[in-house]
Amino acid sequence: MMENGTTKRAPILILGSTGSVGTQALDVAKRLNFPVDGVCAHRNVGTVEAQAREFGVRVCAMADEDAAKELKIKLADTPTRVYGGSQGILDMIGESRADIALNSMLGQAGLLPTLAVIESGKQLALANKESLVVAGEIVMAKAREKGITIRPVDSEHCALSQCLTAGAHKEVRKLVLTASGGPFFGKKREELEAMRVSDALAHPTWQMGQKITVDSATMMNKGFEIIEASYLFGIPQQNIDVVVHRESIIHSMVEYIDYSMMAQLAVPDMRHCIQHALTYPVRETGVIKPLSLTDVGRLTFAAPDEDTFVLLRLARKCMSDGGAMPAVLNAANEIAVAAFLKDSIGFCDIFDAVQHTVSALSSGASAHTLDEILDYDRQARALTRAYLEARD
Repeated sequence: MMENGTTKRAPILILGSTGSVGTQALDVAKRLNFPVDGVCAHRNVGTVEAQAREFGVRVCAMADEDAAKELKIKLADTPTRVYGGSQGILDMIGESRADIALNSMLGQAGLLPTLAVIESGKQLALANKESLVVAGEIVMAKAREKGITIRPVDSEHCALSQCLTAGAHKEVRKLVLTASGGPFFGKKREELEAMRVSDALAHPTWQMGQKITVDSATMMNKGFEIIEASYLFGIPQQNIDVVVHRESIIHSMVEYIDYSMMAQLAVPDMRHCIQHALTYPVRETGVIKPLSLTDVGRLTFAAPDEDTFVLLRLARKCMSDGGAMPAVLNAANEIAVAAFLKDSIGFCDIFDAVQHTVSALSSGASAHTLDEILDYDRQARALTRAYLEARD
C-alpha cells in the first residue's frame, strides 16, 4: 500500500527491545519507517524510556514489576501505557495494535509471549528459539489453528526459509545448518578446561548477547537450532546436518533429492534477517552492506566435533526422546550458562551440568501438555542449581 509516494507500514511490536536483536530491530524499524506500537524488556528502565520516547510507543512493559513502576513515573508526561510483570507482558501483547510482533526475548521466558502473540492473531517474527525448543509441538499446533506462519529471525532459519522456495517439501533431502564454530573451534576438552568468560565471549564473526555467544561456544546453540528447524519446516532431525563454516557467509543450505544445493549468502548481520521477516514476502533495498565474494576470498567447511562439544549430540537425543526433554535440556543450559557468566563455574561444567540433569530427568519424555512441560522445566532448573552448588 502506498501513502504519499511511500510504503505505508504495518505497526510492529518488539519484545526484548533492549537486547542485541531488539536494538537492531529498532534500527531496522527506523531505517524502513515502521511505526513501533510497543516495546518490552526485563528491567533496563533508562533504555526503554528512551525507546518509548523516540518511537512514540502506545504501550510498553517491563518484566520486573519494580522497574515497571519506575518507568511509569518516568513516562507520566506521555500517553504511553506501562504494564508490569510476566502477566503484564501478556496483557500488553493482547492490547497492542501491532500487526507484527518480533519476539527476541531471552530464554524460556519468551514461550508464553510467543503463544500470546499467536493467540492474538498477530504475525510472529521469531528470534526466541527457546519457544520451539521447549514446546515446539504446542507452538506449531497453535500457529496452525490461528493461521499464523512463523517468520524465523535466526540467521540460519531465515536462510532455510529462503532456500526452501526452490522446491516442494517432498523434494527436500536434507537441511544443512552452518555453524561458525565459535571461539573454540578445533580445541579439545583439556584445552577448554582453562577457558574463561572473556574467552567464550570472543566470537569470531557475530556480535550477539552474552548468553547466545556462550551457547555458540559450547555449540548448544546449534543443537537448539536443529530442534527449531525440525518444528519450523517439518523435517525430521535426522535429515538436518550441521557443518562448521568459519566465515559465516553461507547462513544455511537445503539439499534437494536431485542432489542440488541451495544456499543463502550475506554478510553476517542480523538486520538482514529482521528486515526479511518484517517486509516478507516483499524484498526491499537492504539495510546491510552488500556481500563481496572477492573480499571474502574463500569459504571453508568442516565437520563439528561432537565428541568434544557433546551438547550438540545431546540435543539430537532430547529431540528424539521428545516430551519435555528439550525443555529439560534448555532449562539446565540456562542455569549453567548463567552460572558461568557469573564466573561461578568453569566452561566445561556447562557440559557436565546439562548432561547430568538430562540423564536424571529422562522420565520427562512422557510429558506432553504445557503444564507438564513447564513442571519439568522447573525441576530441571532446581536440579541443575543443586548439582552446581554441590561442586563448589
